[in-house]
Amino acid sequence: MPLRHTLTALALTLAAGAALAQPQQGVSKDEIVLGSIQDLSGPLAGFGKSIRLGMLLRVDEINEQGGINGRKLRLQIEDSKYDPRNAVLAAQKLVNQDKIFAMVAHLGTAQNMAAMPVQFQKNVVNFMPVTAAREMFEPLHRLKFANATPYYDQVRVFLPQIVKEKKPKAVCAIYQDDEFGLEVLRGAEEGLKAVNMQLVEKTSFKRGATDFASQVARMKASNCDFVVLGTIIRETIGTIATARKMDFNPVFFGTQAAYTDLIHKLGGPAMNGLYATMGTQHPYLDEASQPIRFWANKYQTKFNEDPNVFSVYGYNAIDLFARAAGKAGPNLSTDSFVKAMDSMTVPPDIFGTAQLTYSPQKRIGSMAVRLSQIQDGRWKVISDYVTQ
Repeated sequence: MPLRHTLTALALTLAAGAALAQPQQGVSKDEIVLGSIQDLSGPLAGFGKSIRLGMLLRVDEINEQGGINGRKLRLQIEDSKYDPRNAVLAAQKLVNQDKIFAMVAHLGTAQNMAAMPVQFQKNVVNFMPVTAAREMFEPLHRLKFANATPYYDQVRVFLPQIVKEKKPKAVCAIYQDDEFGLEVLRGAEEGLKAVNMQLVEKTSFKRGATDFASQVARMKASNCDFVVLGTIIRETIGTIATARKMDFNPVFFGTQAAYTDLIHKLGGPAMNGLYATMGTQHPYLDEASQPIRFWANKYQTKFNEDPNVFSVYGYNAIDLFARAAGKAGPNLSTDSFVKAMDSMTVPPDIFGTAQLTYSPQKRIGSMAVRLSQIQDGRWKVISDYVTQ
């Protein structure tokens, strides 16, 4: 073989070897770097701060126990202020500068949808986002892993059941004018088909709105006696409180996005009667099991505040990551992590979360959902799980 051909072949071999030897982003001999984007200063800061603390608690526990296959976890968190534009900037920093291995428990539908293209370009998994939008697992993508029944299906399944029980004459909807709110609206429209009904009125509001008087007045003028809520914290409280002041008292029905103790803590007695779909149960410590009280005591000791259901979401997201990364073995890579998740089954936990299962064709852990209602100032589970 001519010398130049030999040198060319040698160069190609070395280049291929160098490519194969390139280190996995976010993984070193001693560390795994994870990223998360939360709302820490915007309208959902109450959620974002609790998710962050729940994640940090589990990270510390794992690191105190020696890490995952000898590697400690390092968690980098950025603030989106619940704005998709900020989420893109945060994702760019985490992916390109901090070199994260995976994005874990990112909060918000529009925010995740904005950030995922940045992540996927660099082969970074989107893991257990804190949103129940279908886009978190559809269309099928090897780097998407979610665990929450979609808002669309939550509403589609339970709305006709409650309508049959309450027998309203006029069902209406108020929803956030973005991907999250539209998913709730679509679920309501589809669910009503099962009982041969349609929405009599629908009205929207912009993300971050604080005044809902015109929307509530519009629903009252339409004689709505049942209102589907595509709302989160302050929009739920604002809508219901405004309705009570107007002597307008329909049945209010929300989604898992409104399932938080902040609703009744901040909204007071006016929130009694609100229905919401949910899965993982809020940990009321005076009625919790001993394992939950033990967990909550660690949380209280570390952060000097009580945990809530969003603390659990953050904690569970890191816990599931650790299970999969441990199963992937010492040679952790995106490919080995995905392979581990593709055969993952997670049994129900102490918080009542349904069993999660994943496969190469199934990127949503569970399609089970149940119903809760605020009674006497706290959420009460009022139905068993319904599986889609």
